[in-house]
Amino acid sequence: MKLSILIPAYNEENTIQLILEKIKQVELINNLEKEIIIVNDCSTDKTLENIEAFIILNQDTDIKCFSQTKNLGKGAAINRAIQECSGDYLIFQDADLEYDPDEYNLLLKPVFKANADVVYGSRFIGSSPHRMLFYWHSKGNKMLTGLSNMMTNLNLTDMETCYKLIRSSIAKEIEIKEKRFGIEPEITAKLAKRKVNIYEVGISYYGRTYEDGKKIGWKDGFRALYCIFKYRFFN
Repeated sequence: MKLSILIPAYNEENTIQLILEKIKQVELINNLEKEIIIVNDCSTDKTLENIEAFIILNQDTDIKCFSQTKNLGKGAAINRAIQECSGDYLIFQDADLEYDPDEYNLLLKPVFKANADVVYGSRFIGSSPHRMLFYWHSKGNKMLTGLSNMMTNLNLTDMETCYKLIRSSIAKEIEIKEKRFGIEPEITAKLAKRKVNIYEVGISYYGRTYEDGKKIGWKDGFRALYCIFKYRFFN
């Protein structure tokens, strides 16, 4: 079996090589192979150059990089990566250092113990470390998760999490329409309609500030709210 790690990257020159090195060092349970699929979303800094340099120096690692011809957003980059990957399962990985690749195995455990189709990594449960940032972001995330649960009849604690591990055959059948951060409620709604076997595990979270390069803003919150209702009642 193989796990595909999907990385949408936009202007992450300072962290892209660090996250790639962390992923390279991860040893997956049950001898799973891994591949890394990066989609450079038309970065204007040295993100692409740093990716190419890392690939040259790590030819023993299965890495593929694809570049968008213009900046289309996180959702579009993930959609491209899903279509390009070849693993049995896939997981979303931001190019920054907010999420720890060492925890891939936490999300993989329900796959081998309970034949999970989907595993969400929640920042709001468990005893792992969580950096304390942005009170209103936390409240907003919980509100959006609650509304999403009402629409999908799921009982998630963190719908907005980056860490979503999905059986690739299921992910490839989902038509993703959202270009930016609306992808999170969209995917959740479409997975819920498929009646797949969904699990949730606690993960750590090393959030970054806007000064560190965080990109999500209040407009994305309103878009997520819109998407919760849109993809509940329409495809």
